[in-house]
Amino acid sequence: YESLAQAATQAPADAVFDVAVPASQIIHVLRQLPDGRAVLIQKPMGDNLAQARDILELCRAKGLTAAINFQMRWAPFIIAARSLIAQGAIGEVHDMEVRVTVYTPWQLWPFLQEVPHAEILYHSIHYIDLVRSFLGDPTGIYAKTVKHPSLTSMDGSRTNLIFDYGDVLRCNVETNHHHAYGLRHQESYVKWEGTRGAIMAKMGLLMNYPQGEPDAFEYCILTEAEEPVWRAVAIEGSWFPDAFIGSMSSLMRYLNGETNTLPTSVEDAFRTMQVVDAACRSSDAGATTI
Repeated sequence: YESLAQAATQAPADAVFDVAVPASQIIHVLRQLPDGRAVLIQKPMGDNLAQARDILELCRAKGLTAAINFQMRWAPFIIAARSLIAQGAIGEVHDMEVRVTVYTPWQLWPFLQEVPHAEILYHSIHYIDLVRSFLGDPTGIYAKTVKHPSLTSMDGSRTNLIFDYGDVLRCNVETNHHHAYGLRHQESYVKWEGTRGAIMAKMGLLMNYPQGEPDAFEYCILTEAEEPVWRAVAIEGSWFPDAFIGSMSSLMRYLNGETNTLPTSVEDAFRTMQVVDAACRSSDAGATTI
């Protein structure tokens, strides 16, 4: 199609519109789509909670079957971890951690330098949504996002998040995108610890940019008969591009009546945006003074 207007009027009735535009422009594109259609929207769901609410209300008013492309939920190593946890292999999860220490050339995306809390909205949002998909909604969040001396024009490119799930379940996200000191001490992983075992998933895609490194998936099951042993499992595929198949197929399967759940619907994604908003407000408010 040569234009959005042409696509909106000529696309087949069962077409899924894939909206991948800057977050602030999502609402303008949605207004031009026919009512009652299906749409997959690139994250974030607006640049702030007010925009997210407008998107949600517009989707409701137009009867759109809409989902946000929080594709990390379908990364192959995430699917494997979710399967083990669902089987009870590691017992009750009491600790979840995401740690990213890499070099990301943010200067390649100059539009991010105009977005408040850019790292939270465009990167850590993946982990916030992922945490929610495993642990549910937190009661609150502590957060701090800071600039880096080499990129002071960007409002935040290193972030610490602490999710409040009470006094037993611990959950942290820590990102540093300015580790420009070679591969040796780069880190990129998601870790789950449970009452009977643990899982470690290395996200190699984010390391050694832009070449990337292989992913790795390991798990450890506690037994009385032996010392803890970590076992490696070969996982086919990676976050990019394989996870994108999952986010699109989940919407298509929902439309085809193959499932009655739409995991990243705009209704659910709005709750992720509420946590994102709380993190931004927490960072702005600052720490308890001494």
